[in-house]
Amino acid sequence: MSRIPIKTKKEIEQMRLASAATAKILDEVGLIVKPGISTEDINKFVHKRTLELGGIPAPLNYKGFPKSVCTSVNEVVCHGIPNKDQILKSGDIINIDVTTILDGYHGDSSRMYFVGGREACSKESQDLVDFCKEALYIGISVIAPGARTGDIGYAIQKFVESSGLSYGIVREYTGHGLGREFHESPQITHFGKKSTGYELQPGMTFTVEPMLNIGTAYTNLSSKDGWTVTTKDGSLSAQWEHTVLVTQVGYEILTKSEKF
Repeated sequence: MSRIPIKTKKEIEQMRLASAATAKILDEVGLIVKPGISTEDINKFVHKRTLELGGIPAPLNYKGFPKSVCTSVNEVVCHGIPNKDQILKSGDIINIDVTTILDGYHGDSSRMYFVGGREACSKESQDLVDFCKEALYIGISVIAPGARTGDIGYAIQKFVESSGLSYGIVREYTGHGLGREFHESPQITHFGKKSTGYELQPGMTFTVEPMLNIGTAYTNLSSKDGWTVTTKDGSLSAQWEHTVLVTQVGYEILTKSEKF
């Protein structure tokens, strides 16, 4: 197993600042999400605000990713690339995934938004988005020193499967360690077995980011751009994400704001 970085008090404070910047951007971008704007408009907004806050947009040029934010609409599971020709319409749901680098440290979070307002979206969309958000917090709730990474995925999987709903948990894309690097150890799956994986220790920082599909869990990766992931059956998908710190007694959600 790879070594998991344990953050110092100074590094944790840097993570808090980067995460707070990310949360602020996600609070603000929600004000511009409306019918008629393009996903490129969102990209420009996030890029500008990141720089104004003294940060760097981590996605830009990361392994060739061409934009400063991921915008995943409807059947897009994750890693959607902003495009001036992709115009949001009333009833769409969109995941906006922001990662800010501030003084060398990352803060990573994503949220779902209802285009045109909640009431403009179908009950099917609303239920999926709400349930996925609840699944995120179910996973986070088991984080504590001595727990294991597998406990997080187990809690999410148990919650989803015991609901009686036919949501599929995406397997291929996971949470990840975060700090000076965009992706560190450990990997955080959103399914799994209890008491397996790495033992959690104070000072670990990582993301939890479940992705749920209304249909099957299967996905397709675009052969055209090498980034965009869609549901295989064209059904809707939702994702929520926080950066979390393991504390001496439990956890701290670093990217939490009053709105999320």
